[in-house]
Parts: sequence; C-alpha cells; structure tokens
Amino acid sequence: MLSAGRSLLLQRLVQSKTVVYRFFRRDPLVALGTLLLGAILLAAAMGPLILSTDPLRTSSNVMVPPSAGHPLGTDQYGRDVFARLVHAFRLDLFIAVVSVTGALLIGMTIGSVCGYIGGRLDDIVMRGIDVIQSFPMFILAMGLVAFIGVGVKNVIIVTIVINIPVFARLVRGDTLSKKHLEYIDAARCSGCSQARILIRHLMPNTIGPLIVQGSLNLAWAMLNVAGLSFLGIGINPPTPDLGVMVADGAHHISKGAWWMSIYPGLALALVVFSFNVLGDGLQDRLDPRRRGI
Repeated sequence: MLSAGRSLLLQRLVQSKTVVYRFFRRDPLVALGTLLLGAILLAAAMGPLILSTDPLRTSSNVMVPPSAGHPLGTDQYGRDVFARLVHAFRLDLFIAVVSVTGALLIGMTIGSVCGYIGGRLDDIVMRGIDVIQSFPMFILAMGLVAFIGVGVKNVIIVTIVINIPVFARLVRGDTLSKKHLEYIDAARCSGCSQARILIRHLMPNTIGPLIVQGSLNLAWAMLNVAGLSFLGIGINPPTPDLGVMVADGAHHISKGAWWMSIYPGLALALVVFSFNVLGDGLQDRLDPRRRGI
C-alpha cells in the first residue's frame, strides 16, 4: 500500500516536470515572465512576514552601500532600501490590481450595454469615451490628480477612470460582433430578457480578451502610479512607493548613491516586463487565430 502511494507520487512528479519542461520549451519568454512575476509576487507577499525592519525607521547609517546588514543599502534618511522596496511593491501592486479590476468591471458593463442596446445611448457614451481617450493617459491622470488631490484613494480613482475607456471599447466591439449570432438569437427567441442575455450569454464570452487586456493594463497602471509619485503628485512620502524611491534616489546619484534609484527602477522594469510578456502569452493561448502561429 505504501509502495503504491510512493509510485503514484513519483508518477505525478514526473508528469509535472514534463508539463513544466514543455511549457518552457514551447514559450520560453512567457515562462520566464511568469517565473519572474511569480517570484516578485512571492517576495511581496512573504517579505513583510520575514523582514523585521521597519521601512519608515530612520537611522544614522545614511546612504550606506549594499552590505550584509542592508542588502540594498540605505537612503538619505538611513532607511533600509530593501524593506522599503518590498513594501513599495506591495502598495503599487495593490493599487494597480484594485484599479484595473474596478475599471474592467465598469468598462465591461458599459461596453456590453452600449454594444447590445445601441442607439442614442451608445452614441452619447461613446462620444464621452472619445473625449477621455483624446488625452494621453498619463497627462489625463496628472490633471485629475491635480484636481482631486494626492493620496492612495485618489490615485486608485484616477487610475480606474483612465482605464475604463480601454475595456469599454474592447467589450463594445466584441458585443457588436456577437449580438446577432445564432446562440443570441436562440436565447432571444426562447424568451430571455435583455438583461439575462447580457449577463448570461454576452458578458461571459468577452472574458478572454478582457483577461489579456487586463494583464497589459496592470503594467501600465503600475507605471502610472510610479510616474505620478515620481512627479510628487501621487503617493505622499514617507510612504514607500517605487516612484517616490526613484525620485529620492535621482537627487543623490551624483553623490555615488546609485542603489537608491537603480533597484526600485529595476524592480518596476521587471514587473512591467513580466506583465507584458504574460499578456502576450495569454493572447496567443486565448485567441484562436494566433494558436497556430
């Protein structure tokens, strides 16, 4: 009985290794991005539980280079860069996930309703979205933050607003191409209400493109949050934030303290790269037209 259990466990391990090997061999870039993203997420999730250093605690060890006591060095106030980096990534990722999820849900609702109902409602809403999209996303984010104020809550609201048009247009176009298909006509003839057709038949069939777009928008959302904080209109110091850390370190590069901005910038570049590569891989898997490429 025990040997049979060991044999089954060994067989499953071999199968899992085979699956991982095929995954790496078929899409090495996607696999690399997935591993990088997984490692970053694991570090963000487990870092505060392992680290005992307070990211806000100052000391007399000002601008100390990377060492055994401070793996990524300290900043101009003697704060540990590694501890601040972990907490900054957690905050920026939280803002990005909440913002993109909120924008996805709102945009999916707007796009589905406008695409299915059409008419004057569609014209009015789409013209409003055209106005929003006529501005570059980051310029619009700067203007909105300057209008409603800085802080985590306001940055989330702004990031939601600038991402809604992307999802709304995507879902609207998908809804327009599917609302006259046979299965929608069958649901309509069977007596389904418009709300039921939207919720049960149209919206679930837009999930694939939304997942791909959502993964790409997560990268843009993190860049947006970091960019606003870099300019001083995002997250208020001393709260750890990637943009704040890069901005603080940029003032001290000439003094030789390169680690203060290089490490936060590298972390941001890696996570953006991971999200983009993962989005490309998901598009290849979920888009039937690209599966054979």
